[in-house]
Order: sequence, then C-alpha cells, then structure tokens
Amino acid sequence: MTRRRRGLPIALLTVFTVLLSACAGLPTTGEVKSGLALSDVDLPPDISQIAAGPLEGASPDEIVEGFLDAALTPADGWKTAREFLSPDLAETWRPGAGVTIDSGAAAREFTADVSGVGDEAQEGDVRVLLDQTASVNEFGAYTELSGDTSVVSFEVAKNDDGEWRITVASDGIILDAEAFPQVYRSYALHFYDQGWTHLVPDVRWYPRRGQITTTLTQALLSGAPSPWLVPAVRSAFPSDVSLARDSVPVDTDKVATVELTQPALSLDATALSRMRTQLEETLRPAGVTEVRMTVNGRDLNAGRATIESPRAETGTVVLTDSEFGLYLGDEIASYPGISAELVELAASVVSVEVAADDARAAVLLNDGGVYTLADGNVDRLDNRPGLIEPTMDPYGYTWTVPSSNPHALTAWQPDVVPLEIANAFPDASSISHLRIGPDGVRVAAVATIGGQRWLVVAAIIRDQDRAPTELGPVHTVAQLDGDALGVSWVGDDSLSVLMDSDGNRVVLTQAVGGTGLFAAAPDTSISISGGSTPSAVRILDAEGVLFAQRGTTWQMGLADVLVLGTHTGQ
Repeated sequence: MTRRRRGLPIALLTVFTVLLSACAGLPTTGEVKSGLALSDVDLPPDISQIAAGPLEGASPDEIVEGFLDAALTPADGWKTAREFLSPDLAETWRPGAGVTIDSGAAAREFTADVSGVGDEAQEGDVRVLLDQTASVNEFGAYTELSGDTSVVSFEVAKNDDGEWRITVASDGIILDAEAFPQVYRSYALHFYDQGWTHLVPDVRWYPRRGQITTTLTQALLSGAPSPWLVPAVRSAFPSDVSLARDSVPVDTDKVATVELTQPALSLDATALSRMRTQLEETLRPAGVTEVRMTVNGRDLNAGRATIESPRAETGTVVLTDSEFGLYLGDEIASYPGISAELVELAASVVSVEVAADDARAAVLLNDGGVYTLADGNVDRLDNRPGLIEPTMDPYGYTWTVPSSNPHALTAWQPDVVPLEIANAFPDASSISHLRIGPDGVRVAAVATIGGQRWLVVAAIIRDQDRAPTELGPVHTVAQLDGDALGVSWVGDDSLSVLMDSDGNRVVLTQAVGGTGLFAAAPDTSISISGGSTPSAVRILDAEGVLFAQRGTTWQMGLADVLVLGTHTGQ
C-alpha cells in the first residue's frame, strides 16, 4: 500500500489557448473599419487549460491523479480524461452526471493498494480523500456544502501493454474550487411566478465550449425548476411540447430558431408569447437577441408577453436628523406621507424599508417594535420580543420574525392583519436577517442551522390573491464564517452580505445557486443596501458616512447619516 499527498500535477500541460474565430493573423494594410456596437459583441472567448494523456509507466495513483487533472479539459466530451480509463469504462463513463468540488487539488490524499509487487501487480484500487465544499448535480444545480471530507474510490488494472488504467469509477468529475469556474459557466433558466407577472432566475452551471443555446433550450423545455423553487414557479411550456431536433441554430443577426414538436400548433397566442419570452430571457446571456419558434419550419409568429421588470435605480434611502428620502446627486427627495413622520422618530429608528410603490415604510424602533408609516399615520404591527429588521414584499406585505424563533414568521397585510407563514425555516434555531427578493417569489435569510451560520433562500408560496401562506424547502446558499451585519439583494440572482470576520469588515457577493466573492469593506461598516447592479450597493459606517463601491475601493459620500434604508427587493 502506498499513500501520498498530491504533488505537482503530472498530466497538466502549462498551455493556455484562446480560440479565435477564422483568424490566423492581424491585418497590417487596408482601411480602418468600425467594429460591433457594444450590445452586439459576441460572448468573450473561453480560456482553457489543456491536459495531457497518461504518461508511460505511471503508477496507479498517478493514473488516478492524471484522470482528475484531465477534468480541466472538457473538449470532445472529456476525451483526454477517457484515455485514463479502460476501453469498456471509457465507453460508459458519464462526465455530465455531476461535479464534486473540493477545496484544492494540492490537499488531496491518494492511497493505493495493489495486489502483488512490481511487474506481478495486475490490479488494485486507489482511494482519494477530498475536502468537499460543493457539488453540481446532473441538471447543473449548484449546492454549497459544509466542507466535510469524503473518499472517492477507483479500481485499476494493467492493460495488455502493461500500463495501469482505471476500470471502475463513479460517473461525474472532480474539480477544485479554483478550477471549477474555468471549466463551467453559470447561466439562468427563467421560470414564471404563479401569476405570470415575473420571470424568476434559476442558476445552473454548464461546461464551457458546449452548444450553449441548445443546452439551455433543452434544459428549459425538458427539465424542471430546482426543487426549492418548484412550489412557487411554473413554465409556459406544456409537458407535451419539446425540441423537434437536437440543435438550436443562431443566425448572424443573433436570432435563435427553436423547432418544436407538433403539439405546439394547438397553443393559443397567450401561451406562445409566454413561451417565447421565457426562452428569450433564458438565452439572452448566450448572445441571443430574438427567438423564432417553428413547427415543421412554419413560424408560429409568437408575440412577447408583458412581464414586470425589477425596479430601476432611483437613489439611496437615507435618514438624517432632519431629512428622510432618496439621496440622489446632492439632494434628498422626501416621500409624501412618510418622510415627516420618520424625521420626528429619527433618534429611535433602527432600520427602515420603503415599499415598492413608495407609499409605505416599515421601521424597527429602538423599543423593539415594528411599525408601518403611510399617509401620515404610524401603526404598530408587532411587539414580540427580539424582532429582527422587517422586510416588505412587492405586494405590500410586511414580514416580521423574532430572532430566537424563526418558525414564527408573520406577514402583515397593509390593513395590519397578520398572516402566519407555515413551514418557516423548520431546521433553524435562530435567524438574524430576512430579505424578500425583487420578484416576491424568494426570501433570503441568515439562519443558524445545526450550530452553523448559513445564508439560505426559500420560495414563497402564495394563494390566488397573492397572499403569502407558507415557505417552500430551505436551500442553503453559503456557509458564513463570521457575524452577518446586513443582507441585501443585488440584481435578481445575487446577495450581498456585510460581515464581521475576526474583527475585519468584509462584503460577500454571493450568487444564489453559484459561487461567492469576498471584498474588504470600510473598517467600521454597520449596514448595507443593494440594488439592481453591484454599483448600486451602499455601506454605512459607524460615523454616519455613506460609501459607494468604485472598482476595488470604497468612495466616501454623504455624511451625518443616521440610518441606511432599503427599497423593497433590495
């Protein structure tokens, strides 16, 4: 038996290639011509690492190591990786079955156990100890894990040439966290909410260099939303409508032609327009500007459905000792029926969120109570002990919950009638932050589960009148190594978390269904607000100074701010 930690890779060539379309060199003569408009530029070229095949005389553990290294090269269905397998296994191995993501290739431990010594050894097994941090299932859905160690086993045998090859291996590939985004790219499938008014992104990960328009279309038509989203979303595509051919061509005008099966001919104009809109939103990040749906080559002439878009940026909600409203430029624009009342309460306001229609605000005061302000009136909603900052949804409901009782989640109607939300965070022992997403379909929270602090999301299930009734299954997004000071939505598929990590202030920008990125924050940061783009994120420090991120630095702005507020959906 031999055991070793992973050394330098034996099978990875230090070669990086950029594929350039039909271009062998740069012209040095001729007239200057205009390029494409920014909106017409194709997707950036991928940069790939090219793995080498098996080396002659490689040991069993080196063969397994080379096989893992070859996962970095997905070209031709992971052709290079299959060279490390026996012919029979190479035929049946399914790399697309999923991805195991570990903390780093250098931390892998290899243990080989072979029968016999030297040339007499003919078969054996190799076990690899991994520090697994995340996984991607066969449908492209990403899940972060708590970093538990796991063991992956391989059986090996010598071939007729006396070279070791893998004869038994699980389907799927293994990548370290740094290499994963080099091999896979995230895209969002889009599904409708139950009222057909919003499109909700469901982030998936697919190998780079594939026929991505075909992959996304197949996934949308034949697949299903992620399990945690299923209770609250729907697809416009009926179950009996599918792709009629295995490709979705895109012409030079970036129009994708989607050939559908015969049942699509019986659908009405409303269904067809919803289908087209759902497809166009899903394919737009792949460079598609328009979708043309056909049956037997006949254009279905589908229109476009009307959907509600996220709120455009209108400024930052701030409270000073003399003003409350939207800070834009050098002025704070007040809210009629809200601002004057809030300024009177300024010294006691802990947090404030403004409704989607700007006609109502939810506030937490330093007496521990949650209140709403509208039309010049102040109404007390909730006086339970230990309430966290309230949040509002696009339909006018104000959500409250005590930090020590996550299951006691309550949504308050505008007329101050409470609705108890069923199935709220059933495994959580405490909750510190809560934010409703811009579509009203998803809620994000920071909750303690099993003694660990997690950023989680869940779907909001509503009745026919859009009143919230319960939450769907909780989906863990990221484990947090520090105390959360604030959470906000950024765009429609990311969250920003302001954290205190060992005395340092950091901001985690975390994709829902993807990876996260840390950045340093101002030293005494205390709260954060989001927006439709990363440039809209604002931070408030303990001295009352407002900061905006500019590149990799934070730029100081308005001073003497008491509270940094939020809009609904931020």
